[in-house]
Amino acid sequence: MNLWIINISAGRFLPLLLGLFFIASAGAQQVINPVEDVEIGVVEHLDEFLPDSILLVNEKEELVWLNDLIDKPTVLNFVYYRCPGICSPLMEAIAGVIDKSDLLIGKDYQVLTISFDPRETIDLGIRKKENYLNLMTKREEAAGGWHFFVSDSASIIRATEAVGFKYKRTGNDFLHAASVMVISPDKKIVRYLNGMYYMPFEWKMAIIEASQGKSGPTLNRVLRYCYTYDPLGQTYVMNFTKVGGILIMFFALVFVAILVLKPRKKV
Repeated sequence: MNLWIINISAGRFLPLLLGLFFIASAGAQQVINPVEDVEIGVVEHLDEFLPDSILLVNEKEELVWLNDLIDKPTVLNFVYYRCPGICSPLMEAIAGVIDKSDLLIGKDYQVLTISFDPRETIDLGIRKKENYLNLMTKREEAAGGWHFFVSDSASIIRATEAVGFKYKRTGNDFLHAASVMVISPDKKIVRYLNGMYYMPFEWKMAIIEASQGKSGPTLNRVLRYCYTYDPLGQTYVMNFTKVGGILIMFFALVFVAILVLKPRKKV
């Protein structure tokens, strides 16, 4: 009798559990293969190379090619200097991790900050740089290793598309996510660090591996899957649907395992 009950229960619930498993698995698969047509966010282009035709204006108001600047591991990030939202905490996070890292900025690596608003001038970028340098203990080193730029619309489009940085203009401002890209000396995209907090260890390892030309998966990709960028609030919020899908998959697998592996009582 007990055996009959167990078999009936398994036969009744197993199709449902398998269905939930496949639904949750399909959602989890997005962690590995992110959707390419996101409107706002970051689509990773690991192991791809930066194009040659990205022209920038540096702090001396000189025209320079982006690829000519990359002769060492480079942390690349896109902001706009008038940003009232996440750009300031992102830049403060960069300043903070530069101070905490035992790697020497300007020697072991460099940081290039590019405005993706073609209306902005380098004067504004220079003022912003000074603001962040004032927050730092490694001010002198950062002054020579953290560079700010502006550019024209065509080069901005080429640069942001090359690294998968997606943003949307709304009036005079932009909706965008917080992310930095780590580039190897041979101009290859090898790592993405997302969000507004960077662990010194993660920062250091990304730069060391970039110096060796090694690409690696984003360490916080699971967190990015569980958190969704809210363009209105300009922050990251937990996506309970995705988290629920993962939990359903986990408990479904546990329940199926119990049904399959539980010793059957003899009648």
